Amino acid sequence: MNQTEKLGMNRDEDSTKEVISKETYFFDTYALFEIVRGNPKYKKYTECNIITTIFNLAEFNYNLKKERSKKETDTLTEKYYPFIVEVNLKDLKNAMDLKIKDKDPSIPDVIGYIVAKRHNVKFLTGDKGFEKMENVEFVVK
Repeated sequence: MNQTEKLGMNRDEDSTKEVISKETYFFDTYALFEIVRGNPKYKKYTECNIITTIFNLAEFNYNLKKERSKKETDTLTEKYYPFIVEVNLKDLKNAMDLKIKDKDPSIPDVIGYIVAKRHNVKFLTGDKGFEKMENVEFVVK
């Protein structure tokens, strides 16, 4: 079983669109790190469908390269790449409105939060900046 199958990141084989269900979560950068690090509090999320954005994947790749080899980091990044969803201009504008109000969360994560809402899926994170927000599945280390 490859890493993608192990993580439960399933795609509809007849389409390039993600299978969106009640078991789908948006993985922000924090969640991606906790899954990769094997945090037991995130184990149950390895069985769900996921979506994320290219921005979260970029942030993940950049920060993981500080801890692991380029080869391992790039391999992990490639495994998450198929689960990227599009970010449109409206998402970007709404995310920057949110970022102006709350300076703490990263730009990739505020974009992801808005994208998760558009897709009607929970935003999975342990980032305290999102703890009290609606549509968030908050799980700390």
